[in-house]
Amino acid sequence: MSSPTQSVPENAAPGDEDRDLEGSPAGVHSTVTVEAPVDQVWRHLISARGTEALLGPGVILGNKGESWHSADGPHGVVRSYHALEQIRVSWHPHEDGPLSIVDVQLTPVGDSTRVDLYHEGQGIAEDGRGDKSRWDAALGRFAAALEA
Repeated sequence: MSSPTQSVPENAAPGDEDRDLEGSPAGVHSTVTVEAPVDQVWRHLISARGTEALLGPGVILGNKGESWHSADGPHGVVRSYHALEQIRVSWHPHEDGPLSIVDVQLTPVGDSTRVDLYHEGQGIAEDGRGDKSRWDAALGRFAAALEA
């Protein structure tokens, strides 16, 4: 099962993509800046604790092409894996759910790191605000787990 996806430019300027995606059925953007260097945030992102915070309980991400599955139902495949920069996964909310893409990008900002999460695709939520809320909460859990 596949759906067309809308591509978000890598390393898009903060705020630019929100005009196009936020609240739109084509996708949403969530972001958080954490007070940790990129290498520490990357290690957290690829750890079980970090991926669970973002994608759900039981998720462990493997290499490009490997499947992942959350105990809550969402699942997909690792599509892109660029150490210290980006992870992109396909994301299905449930067994019969539509295909979409979750793209997590890390950008150094001084001694901190900005984490941008783009959820791209058609039919990913009843409304864009619901997706935005979901991913804002996921990034909040991710940041809290990093700081714990």
